[in-house]
Amino acid sequence: MLKEEIGTRLWPDRARARAEVFTFIETFYNRRRLRKHAVFGYITPHETHQRLQNDQALAA
Repeated sequence: MLKEEIGTRLWPDRARARAEVFTFIETFYNRRRLRKHAVFGYITPHETHQRLQNDQALAA
């Protein structure tokens, strides 16, 4: 999926490419892609990040 969305585009400069790839990863890819391993609990990277933030807030 990532290659189809990102790998076929041309950008005017490197900064624009980096910004758009980052946006794609953060808004689409990491919210839908599953970590396919029991160690990660079969959850998305976004959910992993949210759990980490919640755990840190409770510990503070």
